[in-house]
Amino acid sequence: MKKDNLGPIGRLMGLRYKAHPWHGIDVGDDAPNIVTCYIEVVPTDTVKYEVDKVSGFLKIDRPQKFSNTVPALYGFIPQTFCGDKMARFAADKSGKSNVIGDGDPLDICVLTEKEITHGDILVKAKPIGGLRMFDKDEADDKIIAVLKNDAVYGSFNDISELPEGVVNRLKHYFLTYKMLPGEEPTSEITNVYGVEDALKVIEFSIEDYNDKFESLYDITKI
Repeated sequence: MKKDNLGPIGRLMGLRYKAHPWHGIDVGDDAPNIVTCYIEVVPTDTVKYEVDKVSGFLKIDRPQKFSNTVPALYGFIPQTFCGDKMARFAADKSGKSNVIGDGDPLDICVLTEKEITHGDILVKAKPIGGLRMFDKDEADDKIIAVLKNDAVYGSFNDISELPEGVVNRLKHYFLTYKMLPGEEPTSEITNVYGVEDALKVIEFSIEDYNDKFESLYDITKI
């Protein structure tokens, strides 16, 4: 499923320059079972950070106006893209029509017992499930994973093994963190899915990325 997108030129450039977190970091040899994740936001952050898609630098998206803080490490899986294949899978599983991908890398939450105090880092994580989320007509899945070899969460293999309160906290955050008082929610979570669907979502997002950005790694097309 996975192919080496970097190539010899990309690997050489990586020795001289900091890689772009979305395009220049490999998803991992064991993907989708173990994936490399780029972490943008951690639970102690009171500001929402995200990667600038052009420069690759971490930027401030917005200060959090209320007390919502992300309950896990939050970021994305490099060299993934939420495009047509992922959107079709989300539509088939939810029964929705006219679904499109949100055009971003695939979001991931990584559970760990450790206090990690800043983002702009890479971690290895094991996907165990996900939230099938929609923002209006856009598929916006959130993969739920555990930090590889984590002392507390590392033994979990499926989201059904997590305490219900942990899953509910994640759902509440993603349904409310953009909302102001009195606003109606624009997002919905149609269901929580297990590891089997999570691995398929990751695979489809890798295929979508390869379809979208293949010319980045083919020097004959530059």
